[in-house]
Amino acid sequence: QVQLVESGGGLVQPGGSLRLSCSASKFSLDYYAVGWFRQAPGKEREGVSCISSSDGNTNYADSVKGRFTISRDNAKNTVYLQMNSLKPEDTAVYYCATGPRCSLLDEYDYWGQGTQVTVSS
Repeated sequence: QVQLVESGGGLVQPGGSLRLSCSASKFSLDYYAVGWFRQAPGKEREGVSCISSSDGNTNYADSVKGRFTISRDNAKNTVYLQMNSLKPEDTAVYYCATGPRCSLLDEYDYWGQGTQVTVSS
């Protein structure tokens, strides 16, 4: 069974950084686009960033451009989301997902269980 596992969430002060990881079991992430999404309490899930499988093209939501960086390490079968200059409004549960193409829309096939990110002083 395909399984995605997110890790790296936690509590951080405003202006701080976190790196989220998305690891896969029983399949290789190399062949899939990977997206990061987040859902804050009372809000709809939104696309944060994605990376394509073939050429490594990336895309970011306007709210995180210049602060977040997505990358993949195929040797470790892991995709990362480096989050810098975090703001309280970044607080949410973060999910990774795999699908056929890089998209900030909910067009993905498999999803992880999520990791909580809380930005607070």
